Amino acid sequence: MNVEKIRKDFPIFEKKKFIYFDNACMPLRPKVVIDKINEYYTEYPACAGRSYHDFGTRLTDEVANARDLVKKFIGAKKAKEIIFTKNATESINLVANSFKFNSVLTSDREHNSNLLPWQKFDHDVVKSKKDFSFDLESFSDKVKNFDIVSMVHTSNLEGYSLPVKEIIKIAHEQGAKVLLDGAQSVPHKEINVRKLDVDFLAFSGHKMLGPNGVGVLYGKEELLDGMKPFILGGETVSDSTYDSYKLEELPHKFEAGLQNYPGILGLGSAAKYLMKIGRNNIEKHENMLKSKIDIEGVEKIGHVGESGIFNFNIPGKGAHEVAMMLSASKNIMIRSGAHCMHSWFNSRNLEGSARASFYLYNTLEEIDTFVEELEKIKKL
Repeated sequence: MNVEKIRKDFPIFEKKKFIYFDNACMPLRPKVVIDKINEYYTEYPACAGRSYHDFGTRLTDEVANARDLVKKFIGAKKAKEIIFTKNATESINLVANSFKFNSVLTSDREHNSNLLPWQKFDHDVVKSKKDFSFDLESFSDKVKNFDIVSMVHTSNLEGYSLPVKEIIKIAHEQGAKVLLDGAQSVPHKEINVRKLDVDFLAFSGHKMLGPNGVGVLYGKEELLDGMKPFILGGETVSDSTYDSYKLEELPHKFEAGLQNYPGILGLGSAAKYLMKIGRNNIEKHENMLKSKIDIEGVEKIGHVGESGIFNFNIPGKGAHEVAMMLSASKNIMIRSGAHCMHSWFNSRNLEGSARASFYLYNTLEEIDTFVEELEKIKKL
C-alpha cells in the first residue's frame, strides 16, 4: 500500500501541516468523496424517487448505485437489505424500536449508542476477562435467556475485536438474533455479512471517509420485512387515507422524508474508494503503525493487542492535558475523555484516557514524532 500516493488523494494535506490521529472519531475525506458531494449540488440537486424529470431520474439512479456499492462493500445479498440512516446510532435505535423482542444482551465495552437504547428493556452485560478480552464462556451461559444480542464488533476504546463468528454461532444456536455495531470495524477490515451470518449490522459514513449525517443499517431481508418503521412520513408509504396507510416495500419503508442525498452519494464513493485500496491492506498498515509504539511508563488502557487504536494514560497527567500538549507542540490531534464509554470507565473508577487512532494515510514518521513528544511529556 503506497501511503504517500494515498495522501495525495486528501486535499487537506496540501493546505496544513498536522498529524491526525483522531480517526476513530472521524477520519479525513478524499477528493473523490468531496467531488461526489459537489456533483450532486452542481449537476442534479433534486429529489430522488419522486420526480420524473431529468434531475430526479438521474439522482434516483445515483442513489441506487450508491446502495449497490454499499451492498458490495459489506457482502450483502440484496440492495434492499441496505437501509440509509443518519448514522450507526440511528441504525441501532431503529432496531431497538422496530424489532420485536423482550430482552437484550450486550458486552461491557459498548459505546453509549449501543447501550442506552437497550436500557429500557430486560438487559444484561457480559463482563470482560481480567485481560479485557471477551469472555465467551460467560456469554454462552447468559445468551440462552435473551432474544437479541447487540454487541460492538471492534471497540472504539482500544480497537479490540470481539470473536463475532463464535458469538453469532452460539447466539443462533440459542435462538437469539445478533446486531453488530460495526462503526469501528467496517472502515478498517473486510466484512462479509453473509459469511458472518449476522442478522443486523450498523455503521456510520463519517467513520469510513464518507460525509457526516449518513449511516447504514443492514438487515436480513426476512427480518426487515417483519419490522414496522418507528419513523413514518413521505416515501415510507405507497398509499394513505385519513385513518390508514400502506407501507412501502424495502428499503423505502424505513427511509422517511427527503434523504441526505449528497451524503448517500458520498458514502457510495467512500465505499468504492476503500474497496479499491483493500481493507485487508489498511488493517495490516494500522497494526504495523501501532506496533511501533513502545514507551515505558505509559499506562495502556484496555486489551493489549493488534489494532489501529492506541489508548493510554501518562501517570501524573490528565488525558485532556496530554491531548492539549500534543496539539500545542506538534499539532498532533488525538481524542481525550471517556470516548462515549462512560460505563466502562465508571466501572473501573477511571476518569478517561487519551486515544490515538490511525488510518490508511498515517505514516511511520508521524508515529516517530508522536512517540518523541510522549517521551517529552512523560518527563515534565
